[in-house]
Amino acid sequence: MRIALGADDSTRVVDAIAEFLSAEGHQVTRYGKAAGEDEAWGQTARRVAQAVVSGKEQLGIVCCWTGTGVSMAASKVPGARAALCVDAETARGARKWNDANVLALSCA
Repeated sequence: MRIALGADDSTRVVDAIAEFLSAEGHQVTRYGKAAGEDEAWGQTARRVAQAVVSGKEQLGIVCCWTGTGVSMAASKVPGARAALCVDAETARGARKWNDANVLALSCA
């Protein structure tokens, strides 16, 4: 699966997410400061959401200090359905019942 991963900082959490997904066989494309780009978190979240909605990526993950800001920014892209999740059950439910296509996380 092609997964977009955007974050406002390149933290150990973001690196661990990318490494785990790659080890599981997913193709991970990084966006924003997680990719060494100098851009604000809102722009990163929008770019991830646009990549998902356009079909370039199949799913997206966006991260910031709380996860709230990137969730709000990504959800403003028509067709993007970002869900801020703090556990696996919430994430499963958001995908199953709400067809969430962007996962928002705190990566503090």
